Amino acid sequence: MLKNTLRYISLLLVFLMMSCAKRGSITGGLKDTLAPVLRSSYPENFSTNFKAKEIVLTFDEYVKLKNLNKQLIVSPPMKHEPLVLPSNASKVITIKIKDTLQPNTTYSMNFGESIADNNEGNSIHQFKYVFSTGPYIDSLSLKGIIKDSYEKYVDNFVSVMLYEINDKFKDSAVYKESPRYITNTLDSLRTFTLENLKAGKYLLVAMKDKSSNNRFNPKDDKIGFIKHPITVPNDTIFELELFKETLPLKTFKPIQASGNRLYLPYEGKMNYKVTKPKITLRNHKDVLETIVTEFPKKDSLQIWYKPIKTDSLSLEVNSEKYNKKFSFKIKDQKKDSLNFTPAQNGTINFRDRFTLESSTPLVKFDNSKMSIVNKDSVAVKFTTEYDDFEQKFYLDFKKEPTEKYQITLMPGALTDFYDKSNDTLSYKLTTKELEDYGNLVLNLQNVKRFPIIVQIINKRGDKVLASEYSEGQTKIEFNLVEPEAFSVRVIYDDNKNKVYDTGSFLNKTYSEEVFYFQKEVDVRANWDVDQAIDLSIPFSPEVEKKTDAKKKKEDEKKRKAF
Repeated sequence: MLKNTLRYISLLLVFLMMSCAKRGSITGGLKDTLAPVLRSSYPENFSTNFKAKEIVLTFDEYVKLKNLNKQLIVSPPMKHEPLVLPSNASKVITIKIKDTLQPNTTYSMNFGESIADNNEGNSIHQFKYVFSTGPYIDSLSLKGIIKDSYEKYVDNFVSVMLYEINDKFKDSAVYKESPRYITNTLDSLRTFTLENLKAGKYLLVAMKDKSSNNRFNPKDDKIGFIKHPITVPNDTIFELELFKETLPLKTFKPIQASGNRLYLPYEGKMNYKVTKPKITLRNHKDVLETIVTEFPKKDSLQIWYKPIKTDSLSLEVNSEKYNKKFSFKIKDQKKDSLNFTPAQNGTINFRDRFTLESSTPLVKFDNSKMSIVNKDSVAVKFTTEYDDFEQKFYLDFKKEPTEKYQITLMPGALTDFYDKSNDTLSYKLTTKELEDYGNLVLNLQNVKRFPIIVQIINKRGDKVLASEYSEGQTKIEFNLVEPEAFSVRVIYDDNKNKVYDTGSFLNKTYSEEVFYFQKEVDVRANWDVDQAIDLSIPFSPEVEKKTDAKKKKEDEKKRKAF
């Protein structure tokens, strides 16, 4: 009886234990979202009369360094960058100073977002270690904003520099010397603040410093500056516009491309259609007949010449104050032959001209050997034009909706520099409905001055889709455009040459002023869009982001309602 009672009690206990157990998963608690905290520093942060060669920072948890080479900004710059250790996770960061520090100078080491906890990667925002080799910490500051003079968005990691203007100062300092003070916009800011400055007179410069050497290299870097010296203290919010300078013309030794063509590489100012440098090709003393054309997407010209039996040629380039002579060997190579590539294939848009790109430069045109007929075999009137620099032949004609066209060029219609003519060329084109396109009218308000160049640009911002030049007109029409969300750019063409012109640091000239409309203009098929453009409201990426977010919410509401 006792055994049975004990058995029942044991079973009851097992049952109770099983009923109390619950299935579940083991969790690690809430995710850590807090940045590390500096527990101590030696010498102390904001120390004066600083003489140490090593700085020790101790944190409340294990930290790691991320992108230190981009994030750490030391101001004033040191000739020999400090060594920051360790490279692995640790609670202690050691900074070894390898440079001789300037007397009575406030130094700032801004780590940006480079110090983060080891587990979750939470960064300390703009952590700074500041010290002075003198008896006090300089506390003045300067603020401003960075923009690009031509592009819609400004680059990341733009350096902002102050050069002290004293008896030894020269404009060449930006090319040869480190600045007195420096900061960087890092990868997320358009604004900047230069801190821990001393009172004085300075040159303020912004630079997209590709080589990260605190020196201006016009070949690679963009620069922005304030023309006049600025004084500190100063409560002005300065605006710096970055631009890429046009280098002085420099040509390099020609390269033989074929048996009748040379490449002439160059850098700098070579607007061949405007300036037309004189290029002379010689076989000993005899001047050879040539045609000069562009080499698409390359900084080179193509020099076309009639085949000649010789082992060497010479070439001379003259443009304003520039003169350069070359002598080079010539080999017997295969010669270029004439052929054509149509820019349109199948469908042609109403705004386009039918375009043929020729492989060799053309010199003769016979319109009587060309014809355009529609689907009813009715002849269509056309005009022709040839761009001798781009080697493009245009046929323009009035296009009707949902029409078919047959373009025919009979033998001898086009003749090139080498007296070679085309065989029969035939192309078939069709047009779409008018309803497949949209119309855009821009009503410009508060235009500062004329003339202006008005452009609509694709969404990526790398292609001008249409352009109009205005010497006083404020209503700009872009009819029958392909449906797209356009950016609108307006260029104040102050020198009236119908192209955008950049600035020059040494000449103390800014780029021509460029305006971007705050939001994209969405033109859809069969839409007529009438858009007011107020040129007194400057473009702001922050406002654009808010506008885009608001538009997405509205579109989502419409989608759900539908």
